[in-house]
Amino acid sequence: MNNTWNKFIYKFGSPLYDMFFNSGMFLAARKRVFRDISFDKIHKILFVGVGTGADLELIYLSDLDITAIDYSPDMLEKARAKFRNHDITFFEMDAQKMNFDDESFDYVVASLILSVVPDAKKCFKEMVRVLRKDGKIIIFDKFSPENQRLSLPKMLLRPIISVLGTDIGRSFCEITQHHKKPNIIKIFV
Repeated sequence: MNNTWNKFIYKFGSPLYDMFFNSGMFLAARKRVFRDISFDKIHKILFVGVGTGADLELIYLSDLDITAIDYSPDMLEKARAKFRNHDITFFEMDAQKMNFDDESFDYVVASLILSVVPDAKKCFKEMVRVLRKDGKIIIFDKFSPENQRLSLPKMLLRPIISVLGTDIGRSFCEITQHHKKPNIIKIFV
């Protein structure tokens, strides 16, 4: 996976994204993520890899200070169109090299991004960098089970699925092991 390929994949995938990743088990998991989180208007919130804005649909947006980034202009345009009547700042930006100052956000929301970016460790490091000292990172993604090998079907499917822009074999522990551990709220599918 690389950024150029991801832009290509998401150009064609953006019209279908919500049908697959904002329904069924993914929608149920997204709802679980935000069920017990109460954002406040004093918080600065960053959505990394906002995609089509599926997460934004699940929170009460009024008076929140939200910044949302995505590398794919096509995905970002879908999110902008959905939320044109809300005060959300959208940027086309690489999550592996964010253009924000250190400690800029109270919350960093990362849904289905660490399994997509070419360098998940670099992306996580950036999320930690832009997070304020007492902030929280909310991660919703698909990772390989900890302390287990991938099942044979997943090992066989991994290279094929990677061509489609996502890696089902990444380890959350490997991604985060060399970084400062912020307060992380995580839901895996």
